[in-house]
Amino acid sequence: MPDAPARPAVFTIPSHRSFADALAAGLIARFGKDPLGLAQGRILLPNNRAVRAVTDAFVRQSGSGLLLPRLIPVGDPELDERIGGALDSVDEPLPPAIDPTERLLRLASLVRGEGSAESLRLAADLGRTLDALLVEEIDPLQLKGAVAETADLAAHWEKSLLKLQLIYDQWPHLLADGGAIDLADKRNRLLRQLADRWKVQPPSGFTIAAGINTAAPAVAALVGRVARMPQAMVVLAGLWLPNLFPDEEWDALGPDEDGRGQPTHPQFHLKLLLNRLGVARGEVQRWRWTGGAASSPVRSRAVANAMASPDFSHKWETLKPVDRRLSGIRLAELPDPATEAQAIALALREALETPGKIAALVTPDRQLAGRVSALLARWGIEADDSAGKPLSGTAAGTLLLSILAAAGEALAPVSLLVLLKHPLAGAEGDERLAWLEAARVLDLKLRGPRPAAGIAGLDAYFKGLREWQAVRERVRSIDGLLLEPRSLAQLAVALAAAAQALAGDRAWRGPDGRMAAELLAELQASGAARQLIVAAEDAVPLLRQLLDSRAVRPPYGGHPRIFIWGLLEARLQRADLVVLGGLNEGVWPALPTPDPWLPPKVRATLGMPTLESRIGLAAHDFASALAAPEVLITRARRDARSPTVASRFLLRLDAISGGLPRDVKLERLVRALDDPGPAQPVQRPAPSPPQAQRPEKISVTAVDRLKADPFAFYAQAILRLRALDPVDDDHTARWKGIAVHQALQEWLQHDNCDPDRLRPRAERLLKDEAIHPMLRALWAPRLLEAIDWIAAMERDNQAAGRRPLAAEATGETPLAGVTVHGRVDRIDRLANDALAIIDYKTGQPPSQKTVTEGFALQLGLLGLIGRAGGFEGVSGDPRAFEYWSLARYRGNFGRLMCPDKDMAPGEFLDHAYRNFAEVARKWLTGSEPFTAKLNPAYAPYGDYDQLMRLEEWYGRK
Repeated sequence: MPDAPARPAVFTIPSHRSFADALAAGLIARFGKDPLGLAQGRILLPNNRAVRAVTDAFVRQSGSGLLLPRLIPVGDPELDERIGGALDSVDEPLPPAIDPTERLLRLASLVRGEGSAESLRLAADLGRTLDALLVEEIDPLQLKGAVAETADLAAHWEKSLLKLQLIYDQWPHLLADGGAIDLADKRNRLLRQLADRWKVQPPSGFTIAAGINTAAPAVAALVGRVARMPQAMVVLAGLWLPNLFPDEEWDALGPDEDGRGQPTHPQFHLKLLLNRLGVARGEVQRWRWTGGAASSPVRSRAVANAMASPDFSHKWETLKPVDRRLSGIRLAELPDPATEAQAIALALREALETPGKIAALVTPDRQLAGRVSALLARWGIEADDSAGKPLSGTAAGTLLLSILAAAGEALAPVSLLVLLKHPLAGAEGDERLAWLEAARVLDLKLRGPRPAAGIAGLDAYFKGLREWQAVRERVRSIDGLLLEPRSLAQLAVALAAAAQALAGDRAWRGPDGRMAAELLAELQASGAARQLIVAAEDAVPLLRQLLDSRAVRPPYGGHPRIFIWGLLEARLQRADLVVLGGLNEGVWPALPTPDPWLPPKVRATLGMPTLESRIGLAAHDFASALAAPEVLITRARRDARSPTVASRFLLRLDAISGGLPRDVKLERLVRALDDPGPAQPVQRPAPSPPQAQRPEKISVTAVDRLKADPFAFYAQAILRLRALDPVDDDHTARWKGIAVHQALQEWLQHDNCDPDRLRPRAERLLKDEAIHPMLRALWAPRLLEAIDWIAAMERDNQAAGRRPLAAEATGETPLAGVTVHGRVDRIDRLANDALAIIDYKTGQPPSQKTVTEGFALQLGLLGLIGRAGGFEGVSGDPRAFEYWSLARYRGNFGRLMCPDKDMAPGEFLDHAYRNFAEVARKWLTGSEPFTAKLNPAYAPYGDYDQLMRLEEWYGRK
């Protein structure tokens, strides 16, 4: 066995150098003279992303082709990557690692929360806690002893710990029964076995452990063995040597004998790693190869000073200007996240103007990263986003979620339309266009109150509509999918069948489709999934959790010079311009994620990393990213809810430098990019179409609108624009009016206005299943009281010799050069053989002032049609005009209002004709412009307010 080196071979590459390039340059210089020299060695790297970065660095540094060493990812626990296959062949064969999905479902069956979705969430938290215990190699006896030593725990912690101890003790046996072990456990065993084997028999060729910063015991054992092997070395990233970080500050980081330290400091995890390696910082050597500088050493010194722990921040007062200089770093503060994303996209786009320049966005904020990626598409740039996208946000994932949402809501209109309009739903090619056209027709049909549930309810609602028949067969498999609780495995089978029926093979195409198919196949084959029962209310949140846990990473092939990295992906990477986005508290650093299973006191007793240790890792990532040649820091001054607080890291840079220089140019460009210029409010619109475009026929209900708001009439009658009811709308006053009118019409036509049959008909109306129970409870007493009033008045009318003649009759007649048409709610024959024109109102009738001033002409115009014999089968002279209002009036529901009570016989019709003739002369047969809100007091409806841009001119002189 070759002799071990006299001292551990541990090096560090300073942050101001590109780690991967400096590493590649040094290894080429040391081992690359022999064409096969590099190929005889191996490099242990933290993860697969680091493997790619080092591979690219070797290509850049060689300038030509070469045989690379074996690049082996040991598997970063944060990335949940499996250990590199090159290390998998060790002496003692190990059981396979349990599939992550199967593990999650088994844990869910153990924790048994309130519902399957809650069980899955608790299981995910439990899985992270078990992984943390396994990574730190803490056995059940240690956990039991730590719990016994920890006093004064709250009752909920004691309950959680009791369950955790039981699960942690029994979990390995449960896995062994299935012939598997935990992935973290297998990783530990592999690394331990490898370290033991290399202690006895070091591998041939060189061995390098590079960029590994985790202090997990098994990893530290292997890295420590590498440091002491012949032809081997450990290369750390960004360890601050005494010239940057004095020994006094280094020693103060801890951890002390009680395990206390400063886990939020960017160097704490590196000190912990060196402690576990058994290496003092003084034994660490500086890597002498550069591979191209990233930034100046002066900036690295200033960054180290800025990140000093609170006990030593007083030194800022005495620092020389050179020790606080942050040249090359600039700051852009933007009003909101959308503007911040625009600024970042502009900065990345500008970088492409320099040939060969590489630019990257580094941010933990995935929403910001998504916005930037979308904005870059403005210039046809598809950024290489290494973090990928959750499966729940892809087309295949949203299809599965939409199917369960529609099933859970019994094909309610909104969820049904979301499903029909999904990009994967329906057929392909020309048939896809027909599918979308059918979806649009159904969209219009589903405006208003919700139909009855399920396929049967929709069949009754659409009544054989061709467009519904075109989509019905594909949707039918969803009906009843969640009618009863079923196992997750059965749900996966039904969900796959529904997706296949709805989208065909398109549901499983592409990276996201293949991943969705794999997930459903795993669930169908999972024994734990057969035991987990899913209720309808848990289906969507449970599936979303499963989809969120899987990231669809695009195949390499995005833009070669624009990248988007998360904090983990950015480690060991290189870029000429680095944009650090989202520098706000709660984002960078993120708030520590609570652990519902393991109390902080027990963590401390066990010597485990605290929840705040992630802040230290984020601080190290931040300090490392500041080493790029150019750095742009961005933050939004407020988010969607409230003003934000700048990140503590950014505040430190501001404090030590006296304020980072603002990128005024970028902020100005962002404002100018989509600036429409000074606002130019429009004048009151008054379109004046030619006579040929003006209607020759008008409804009696449109005349009042024409006189009060000519522009609204223009938009409705000439532009043919109609306001649409919302999909799945509440039962509005308009719906109530239509329903009551229909009931009263049927009462006249089928019951001959028998007063005793009116209330039962109204009660049948109220029993409609489509009416919400709350609406029924509130509306029923009001409606029935008004109905009783109508019945009582009908008895009085019949006693006076009055009888109903027609209901919902349509008619028309020429008046003042145009044709007036309309529908009358009811016509009665009076005892003197004259006619009574009746208009039902579920709301308040028009006031007498409105009638007198000519803004309520409907009843009078219907009378003119009746006098001219315009209603088929009805003849006579209209003498009575009545509004039957069902609204509340003077404490009671029901009111009779006669607008002609103060007029002489015939005067009401003459009044209506005069006002209509004036309206027709101005806007229908004349050339008067259709001025918006001409009489606003009588134009209460706002359907066209946005079209007329009312807020821009109303009330402005």
